[in-house]
Amino acid sequence: MSANTQSMIFTVYGDYIRHYGNQIWIGSLIRLLKEFGHNEQAVRVAVSRMVKQGWLTSEKQGTKSFYSLTPRGVERMEEAARRIYKSTPHVWDGKWRTLMYTIPEDKRQIRDELRKELSWSGFGNLSNGVWISPNPLEKEAERLIEAYGITEYVDFFVGEYHGPQQDQSLVERAFPLDELQERYETFIAEYSRRYIVHQSRIQLGEMDDEQCFVERTTLVHEYRKFLFSDPGLPQELLPDAWSGQHAALLFEQYYRLLAEPASRFFETIFQKTHDVSQKSADYDALEHPLFAER
Repeated sequence: MSANTQSMIFTVYGDYIRHYGNQIWIGSLIRLLKEFGHNEQAVRVAVSRMVKQGWLTSEKQGTKSFYSLTPRGVERMEEAARRIYKSTPHVWDGKWRTLMYTIPEDKRQIRDELRKELSWSGFGNLSNGVWISPNPLEKEAERLIEAYGITEYVDFFVGEYHGPQQDQSLVERAFPLDELQERYETFIAEYSRRYIVHQSRIQLGEMDDEQCFVERTTLVHEYRKFLFSDPGLPQELLPDAWSGQHAALLFEQYYRLLAEPASRFFETIFQKTHDVSQKSADYDALEHPLFAER
């Protein structure tokens, strides 16, 4: 349960807490997570683990414990948000970023963690020790090389592909898009149905703020799982009839439907120990700032 609890805590921080001063009382977090079947013990264990992992930091105010994202946590949330709330693919500059490494066996744990981070960042595994991306991930590559202390084992290149095949062949070899397409189609089938049902219920006044909070958080939680497998390829390299864009537009439409009542419920819990006026000036749940960056 704790791993799933930790994942849901990330979702709540990313979609709510980071817009309200980035800090929350553990009691409020426990109350919010109760909506998804996570008990107090599971939340406390998960939060403790996140502190040890460097995602959260704790602060005592009297007898109450408050938890905030660390700078590392904020950076991860910002990067994830830019990808979650992006509805259309970007234009390609025609260049490939290539990271190559030869990390020794005695550093296998670092190598395994690096692979996960590269995949999450949008790199694809072309061959053993060779990762590529058409996206401008220079800063991400630099950050990973520094974070894992692997400068002596890594080479990083930026350049064009001159064949003998087409750029699309690199995509087919490095990124499992067929599997991803199927997952997007499953998401579209499920959440199109839910969107229609909830749109009708909201219009009839049959869904309260608490239910909208659960549905919006669940929507973001499920959609953000694509971050671990979708490299966010530019339009020029995507297959015809790519379902990822349809899924992104459905996500945006459904999110807007639930946004305001869900935020109202969050604020009723949050304001018991916080001033909701500390909400970021550029944040409007209905008009998410990152939706406007398309």
